[in-house]
Amino acid sequence: MSGGVPGRFSRARRILRGPRPEAVPALVGRAVAFVGALDIAAGVFPRFRHSRMHAMAEVLPGSFGPFAAALSLSAGVLLLLLAHGLKRRKRRAWRAAVALLPAGAAAQFAYRHSLVGALIAVALLVPLLRHRGEFAALPDPRSRWRALANFVLMSAGSLALGLVIVSVHPHRTIGNPSLADRLTHVVYGLFGFEGPVDYQGNTSWTVAFSLGALGWITAVTTVYLAFRPEHPAARLTEEDEARLRALLEKHGGRDSLGHFALRRDKAVVFSPSGKAAVTYRVISGVMLASGDPIGDVEAWPGAIERFMDEAKAHSWTPAVVGCSETGGEVWTRETGLDALELGDEAVVDVADFSLAGRAMRNVRQMVKRIERAGYETRVRRIRDVGEAELERIRRAAEDWRGTDTERGFSMALGRIGDPADGDCLIATAHKADDKPGEYGDLKAILHFVPWGRDGASLDLMRRDRSADPGMNELLIVAALQAAPKFGITRISLNFAMFRSALARGEKIGAGPVLRAWRGLLVFLSRWFQIESLYKFNAKFQPRWEPRFMVYRATTDLPRIGFATMQAEGFVTFALPLPRALRRRRAAAERPCAHALAEQDVRAA
Repeated sequence: MSGGVPGRFSRARRILRGPRPEAVPALVGRAVAFVGALDIAAGVFPRFRHSRMHAMAEVLPGSFGPFAAALSLSAGVLLLLLAHGLKRRKRRAWRAAVALLPAGAAAQFAYRHSLVGALIAVALLVPLLRHRGEFAALPDPRSRWRALANFVLMSAGSLALGLVIVSVHPHRTIGNPSLADRLTHVVYGLFGFEGPVDYQGNTSWTVAFSLGALGWITAVTTVYLAFRPEHPAARLTEEDEARLRALLEKHGGRDSLGHFALRRDKAVVFSPSGKAAVTYRVISGVMLASGDPIGDVEAWPGAIERFMDEAKAHSWTPAVVGCSETGGEVWTRETGLDALELGDEAVVDVADFSLAGRAMRNVRQMVKRIERAGYETRVRRIRDVGEAELERIRRAAEDWRGTDTERGFSMALGRIGDPADGDCLIATAHKADDKPGEYGDLKAILHFVPWGRDGASLDLMRRDRSADPGMNELLIVAALQAAPKFGITRISLNFAMFRSALARGEKIGAGPVLRAWRGLLVFLSRWFQIESLYKFNAKFQPRWEPRFMVYRATTDLPRIGFATMQAEGFVTFALPLPRALRRRRAAAERPCAHALAEQDVRAA
């Protein structure tokens, strides 16, 4: 890890202006979205058809003949669905738009003999065909769960839009149907049946065709997503993992986050020479790397170039979270991206650590109190822990997690006790009880991953909620005191986000802007543990190493931030598996890792 001057990139600055996103796909996407919105408005709102916008809406693809409302709605929804893909230069979105626009133009001319409507469709089609080379992005990783998500979201949207369609004809509605009747009418209409609401004249047909069109679109898009070729999220192959371990063996001491590249839910790109690699995960269209590239610094540019080429090929937004100062300098120099300081990593030098002194008084008193309460600690390598005890530790870590989903991405390995991770360090707290629980005398767990040959990096902290407070402090002190016998000279603790802002904001003389920023961070700490992690780390008198986020444009920051929160487990849209099923799946994955470990031993 680079020491450097903290805050070198504290202000986001442009090193080299990177390539701007292509203007044509963005403009075409906005135009298609605009046309889609007008089509929906023309199909849903009767007054809109007689307003000054009617002259424009009537000639748009889909607005024709007695089926104008239903076809406008269908075309509008489909165009809106395609607009985002066109902005991201997706080849399949381009193909669908090229097929839809001529169909709308032909329908205009056949049903309404509207030359203007056909010309508008052609006007949108011309830039699509002329700039077809811009729309070459490959598909995103996906699974069958996308079909379920589409069905849920489209059904909810169809219900809401259907309720509007049923309710915007007050002067033609017979009687005064209740909200329940209207909802029932919408549900029936989505399946093509007549509901309890009646209208005068042809309005019943207009509403029926519109609701049927919404149901048809929901069904067709769901079936398409369910049966299209699956592109599952990339995983580390056994060969990739073996190559990464070889790089970490030579260069793992450079970055404390290097070992986290071995998470098996990441993909990897290697430099042409194979001497460096970048690991990443794609989330919501963001290609998110974490930490520094793995391997020889001189080969980093080759791996970074491969990373950027992959992002361009799929039209993903490139981003890096948690890189060091050296990593930030290389990323910005090679790609023209920007760097923004996220916070600081707490690193404790074992030789300088001591419980003596006034600064360590609170930690010293807490540790002594817990030890007097009968707790004892054990610090071992994973390879030295028996399988039965390891299984008990795994189950305890799962049950003590406190959240439905596993949190962590950039600074979490996501597993404990894998045979391939024998060098990992585990610290456990124990206390003999009169009535031992499910996990015996085990009360708390700290897991560390290797940081080169002479370091360790904190992976997770778990404790029994019924145990006395201070378990984490007890185990960190135990790990630091036991570190010399394992040849460990430095230990990386938690990452403190926006640590410098919190520290400077509480000092005398801090300006109003800095104090306001600190106040916001303290407020957000109620949900994201920003201030608490900083204060917890500060107890051990560490040195602070800055960590950075690398990004392409300021407008990408909201997407990158949201994708990072998804990766770290703070935001999730997946239904969590029952705990028993999670354990069974984890147990099924361990034999594969065991086979990999045996393969490495045979190779050695």
